[in-house]
Amino acid sequence: MLRKTALAASAFLLLGLGNAQAADIVDTAVSAGQFNTLVAAVKAAGLVDTLKGAGPFTVFAPTDDAFKKLPAGTVESLLKPENKAALVKVLTYHVVPGKVMSASLAGKKTDAKTVEGSMVDIDATGGSVMVQYAKVVKADIAADNGIIHVVDTVIMPKM
Repeated sequence: MLRKTALAASAFLLLGLGNAQAADIVDTAVSAGQFNTLVAAVKAAGLVDTLKGAGPFTVFAPTDDAFKKLPAGTVESLLKPENKAALVKVLTYHVVPGKVMSASLAGKKTDAKTVEGSMVDIDATGGSVMVQYAKVVKADIAADNGIIHVVDTVIMPKM
């Protein structure tokens, strides 16, 4: 199930971040107030329209504090127009096709193919859920086009 891939998945982050009002990922991120850097990155990557599309997708969404943990200058560098491809790669590494609820992961170690194309390790055996080295700090935020799990760290694909 987690290993499913979909060509439509390149439609990316868009379908995953939502709230009880079933807002799209961009509107939800803006209203949450803790995803300003993510929203800026999505805009710089040209993924806003994608994030307003259909799904389902599961998004591991880093908070503003998660972005602050990156080495100095990383965010600024990724937001430069000449680094758009790298930015898209980082953002799509946080998205898995399908709707993955935390209950389906409880007590398991698995991996999942991201929209970016690489695998991420998921470990839900220790009382919390880890995606690579990021901890899910809030899970199962539902949207009409997917699920968001808030993470405390930006996970980086091999560049």
